[in-house]
Amino acid sequence: MFLVRAKGLLLITVASCCVMTPLVRAQSPPAAAQQGAVTIDLKNALQRARDNSQQLQSANIDMSLAREDRTQAKAVLLPSLNYFNQYIYTQGNGTEPGVFISNDGVHVYNSQAQVHQELFSPARLADYRRTIAAQSLAAAKRDIVERGLVATVVQSYYAAVAAQRKFANAQRALEEAQRFVDITEKLEKGGEVAHADVLKARLVLQQRQRDVQDAQLGADKARIALAVLMFPDYRLDFNLVDDLNSVSALPAYGDFENQAKAKSPELRAAEESVRQEEFGIQIARAAYLPTLSFDYFFGINANQFAAHDEEGRNHLGSSAQATLNIPVWNWWSTKSKVHQADMKRQQAQLDLELTRKQFISNLHALYLEAQGALAQLDSLRRSMDDSAESLRLTSLRYEAGEVSVLEVVDAQSTLAQARNAYDDGLSRYRLALAGIQTLIGTI
Repeated sequence: MFLVRAKGLLLITVASCCVMTPLVRAQSPPAAAQQGAVTIDLKNALQRARDNSQQLQSANIDMSLAREDRTQAKAVLLPSLNYFNQYIYTQGNGTEPGVFISNDGVHVYNSQAQVHQELFSPARLADYRRTIAAQSLAAAKRDIVERGLVATVVQSYYAAVAAQRKFANAQRALEEAQRFVDITEKLEKGGEVAHADVLKARLVLQQRQRDVQDAQLGADKARIALAVLMFPDYRLDFNLVDDLNSVSALPAYGDFENQAKAKSPELRAAEESVRQEEFGIQIARAAYLPTLSFDYFFGINANQFAAHDEEGRNHLGSSAQATLNIPVWNWWSTKSKVHQADMKRQQAQLDLELTRKQFISNLHALYLEAQGALAQLDSLRRSMDDSAESLRLTSLRYEAGEVSVLEVVDAQSTLAQARNAYDDGLSRYRLALAGIQTLIGTI
């Protein structure tokens, strides 16, 4: 009797698979596997996101602006050349200088080349050094934006891959539920099970159909979130490479920590902020010191716009002047600026210490997360395999009339959960490992 039922159920199973294949294909995500669509792996997704990220482009502009500030601050320290042209008219009153005695005459012409050089200016020198630190700070902030983008893309990428896997798991669970409905209906016709078993199997099938719809929605939403990061326009014609199964060994924590400290843009940005504020103190203190500048003039300063006058005297000439400016009293304004700059430096130092602690704690937490996820993968895989075997054996026992329909349904649910848990474990490990790689700058 058992052999006859087993043969009949085998035929039903094969027929059910043939019937379910069109149904499963019809419920696939519309953009999951399109013909002619571009295939994207994680590396390509990151490059596309970098090329199209507005935040990263803004950070690049900020870095370019900081570079121009440095160029301008350096130019102030170098000699400058200007060509000065001026005509002055003074109302005449019968005298040579006219009404305004400070002028050289009624008509004054100035046409001179001027060379100016700041020989000693501590404030401008400190300002130039500060722009160097500001440029390094802008570069570090740009790297922070890029790594934040990388972390977002990695999370979105593996969220989409995991959603695709869950959709596939939901499809497999739907196939199993459909086969079980066929089995219960066949057994009911033979008078071997009650109609209640058929109703229970149908209820499970309906739930699996809703699960497929939810999984499809989740996969589509995950793909949309990733597409926004990768493309300049809205499109979904792409396929993702599923590399969740490529699990590699986890290096020692010390190796990660040393690389992370050396390459962390967060730490570099905090350190450059402290350095920038230290130069701010030098700029403020420079107001206590004198400044020395030099100017050289060559050209015309005469009552006629000519190289010589009527008597043949030369109007072209040169002059030089040195200016020493000594600060004496400004009502403690400089002292206040120095104190203010020192407080800014203290705040930057506090931010640096906090950044260091947060950085080490984040790195350690990610490493523990990756370590824990890796340790659970073997257990999750065994649970999935055992759940599949349990469902197979429970189905056979149900066909033999040894167990109830509830045990088969429970085995189906356990297998579906085990599949999703294993995929979640793979995704969890890859995300934690990618987080570490982002911190050390290897991704």
